Amino acid sequence: MVENALKEIGDDNTLLLVDDDEPFLRRLARAMEKRGFAVETAETVAAGRAIATARPPAYAVIDLRLGDGNGLDVVEVLREKRPDAKIVVLTGYGAIATAVAAVKIGATDYLSKPADANDVTNALLATGDELPPPPENPMSADRVRWEHIQRVYELCDRNVSETARRLSMHRRTLQRILAKRSPK
Repeated sequence: MVENALKEIGDDNTLLLVDDDEPFLRRLARAMEKRGFAVETAETVAAGRAIATARPPAYAVIDLRLGDGNGLDVVEVLREKRPDAKIVVLTGYGAIATAVAAVKIGATDYLSKPADANDVTNALLATGDELPPPPENPMSADRVRWEHIQRVYELCDRNVSETARRLSMHRRTLQRILAKRSPK
């Protein structure tokens, strides 16, 4: 598989990964290096823009929401410096509006988190109008719902009442969901 991916990557195998989730960033960087990419990482919009300006890569995977701003700022800089770059935007929020904004600015594809290295590689190496193949084992709808609830719960500093209010859900119902294990 790796040899096949190397042939598809091309002569310029530079890849920029921008994500503020440091453990995820390290795991994805290692996985992409194994697939033949020369990886550079950044955890902020400022660092991502600096790399995109100084050494515009052939490929990029950029998180939409970063600690110091919006990943679309990095996409814009990279698109200016290197119009032929393949750019995939990652996000924890699968909203249509953000997908449209990402594609208008110049992203090649848009993936919802959690995306694994295979999903990212397929999106980066898809050619023309060809869609990447669907994931081998996508998350179930119950798991996607659970992940969303957990994310909002964490963003609300684990405040059950505030999370329930933001999700338009009864607090007791939310407590029952949080007490259970994650679905498969």
